[in-house]
Amino acid sequence: MIKEFKGKTAYITGGGSGIGLSMARAFGRQGMNVVLADIDEGAAKAAAEQLTSEQIKAKGVHVDVGDRNSVRASALEAVSAFGKIHIVCNNAGVAVGGMFGMMKERDWDWIIDVNLKGVVYGAEIFVPLIKSHGEGGHMINTASVAGMISGPGLEPYSATKYAVVAMSEGWAMQLSAENIGVSVLCPGFVRTRIHESNRARQDRYGGVNAEMNPGIAATRDMASQAVLSGIDPDIVGARVVEAVKNGEMYIFTHPTMRPVIEMRLAAIRAGLDACDNSEALKGVKDFGGGSAFLSGQQ
Repeated sequence: MIKEFKGKTAYITGGGSGIGLSMARAFGRQGMNVVLADIDEGAAKAAAEQLTSEQIKAKGVHVDVGDRNSVRASALEAVSAFGKIHIVCNNAGVAVGGMFGMMKERDWDWIIDVNLKGVVYGAEIFVPLIKSHGEGGHMINTASVAGMISGPGLEPYSATKYAVVAMSEGWAMQLSAENIGVSVLCPGFVRTRIHESNRARQDRYGGVNAEMNPGIAATRDMASQAVLSGIDPDIVGARVVEAVKNGEMYIFTHPTMRPVIEMRLAAIRAGLDACDNSEALKGVKDFGGGSAFLSGQQ
C-alpha cells in the first residue's frame, strides 16, 4: 500500500491521452515520477513533454499491451528512467461491440488481447518489480461501469471489463500480504478517445482500416455521443489519487450510475432468494467449504 507519493514512480498504460494522462498528471502533482506508456509513441512523448512543462518528471514510452514482450520492454525503459516502480496503472483499452453474431473473430481477439491480457501482462511484469524493492505499492486496473452491468451490444467490452474486476478482486486478496494494494477503476462516461479505438488497431487484428459491419458501426456511433458528453478526465485522475490514499478497492466516478448497478444487485439477490427457497436444493450443504475458499478464508 502507498500513503506517501513524493519521489516514487507510477507507470501508466494508455498514458498518451484520456484517463491515462489524467492519472499521470494527478500522481505527478503528488510529487511522483510518471511513465506514460502508449501504443502511439508520439502521443506518449507529447504528453510527457506537456507534463514536464507542468513541473512533473515524466517519460513517454511505446507499448503494445497486447504483446507481453512489448510490455516487458517498456518496463525496462521505466526502470532505466526512474529506478523503482511503485504504482502500475493497467489502463489501456479499446472498445468494440455489436449485436449477437456480428462480431468477427479478430474483433474478439483484439478486445480480449488488449483489455484482458493487457492487464494480465502488466500485473505479471510489474508486480515482481514492486515486490523487489519491498517498499510497497499499488496496482490500479481500469475496468468500467460496464464491468458491473452490461447492455445489449456491449457484451464483448463488458466481458473483458468483468474479467478485470474479477482478477482485481482475487489479486487484492493475494497481494495484500506483500504490502501491495489493488484497486479496480470503474468509470462511467469520460471524455476520452475510446470511441476512436480503431485509430491504433494493430495490423494483426485488421489494422486501422479494418472493416466494421453496420451493427458494430451503429453501436460505436451511439457510444461516441455518450463519451463526448462525459466528465473531464482530470476529475477521474483526482478521484484515483483520493481512492489510493483511502485504500479503496472499487473506484467509482459517477454517483448517478448507482441505480443502474443496484438493479443488477437486486436481480442477483432475487436469484439468491430463489436458491434459498428452492425445493430442489433442500438439504444441500456446503460440505466442500466452497464459501470459505471463494472468500479467501483459510
